[in-house]
Amino acid sequence: MPWKHAHAHINRLSHTHIFKHNLKLRNLQMTVMSNWRLLKLETHNAYINMAIDEAILRTKIENLVPDTIRFYRWKPSAVSIGKFQNIKKEVHIENCRKHGVDIVRRITGGGTVYHDAQGEITYSVVTNKKDLKAENITAVYTRIYNGITEALKILGIDADFSEGNTKTCPNLTVKGKKISGSAQTHKIGVVLQHGTLLVDVDLEKMFTFLRVPWTRTCMEVVNVAKNKITSIKKEFGKNISIEEVNQALVEGFQKALSIKFEDGELTAYESALVEKLHKEKYSTDEWNLQGKSSLD
Repeated sequence: MPWKHAHAHINRLSHTHIFKHNLKLRNLQMTVMSNWRLLKLETHNAYINMAIDEAILRTKIENLVPDTIRFYRWKPSAVSIGKFQNIKKEVHIENCRKHGVDIVRRITGGGTVYHDAQGEITYSVVTNKKDLKAENITAVYTRIYNGITEALKILGIDADFSEGNTKTCPNLTVKGKKISGSAQTHKIGVVLQHGTLLVDVDLEKMFTFLRVPWTRTCMEVVNVAKNKITSIKKEFGKNISIEEVNQALVEGFQKALSIKFEDGELTAYESALVEKLHKEKYSTDEWNLQGKSSLD
């Protein structure tokens, strides 16, 4: 081989080697940057659940913890209302008290939600918006909902993203029926998005606690809701375990966000903050009924 041709060949090999080396470095950096903390599935009452979500958000704003996702359930069953809602217009308060159903106000917007102790898994994502590579609120919803879409796909269910409208937050639907709803709050470049995935649904029970202004009876709204709300069980036509759904969510979020989960737990700082928020905010009528708190 003539020297100039050999020299060019060596240069090509050298450039190829450098390119591959740099690609490996970039992939390694991406892997390091995309590690998220996973908090294992737990069950708490409504006030502790909301205190944990806010504690993680506050701690993330201080850059003391990594991007975090947690999955949780509610015991007893609960109704959560959006930060700006009027509880008397949204909730059958006496029915909740009679049946031992907690009522809690979220720090996120959105509407009123019934959280059944047996029928759902709730997810909570706390992350820097830049880590999601999302430029606006809808893009954040889309990115996070991709995790649930992938989870449902793993379970054999195809879901569609709905951008919502001025009255409803973006949500996921299956054949036009809502299966997952979420709400957000944004502070200093950090987003908290939490929402439900309906594993099973009892509409009559749900609307025993949720007030719908246009209806006169519970069954009137139930008959309408049958065509608008679904669940994993309804789509399958059989029972599915919470553990199976939880595992699908873990796998779905990892795939959709191109992240790697590392099992973790709340830090001592977060745990102390949870206790304070639980006692001084989420367990108080001042917050839950009036939307006021000395901690805000």
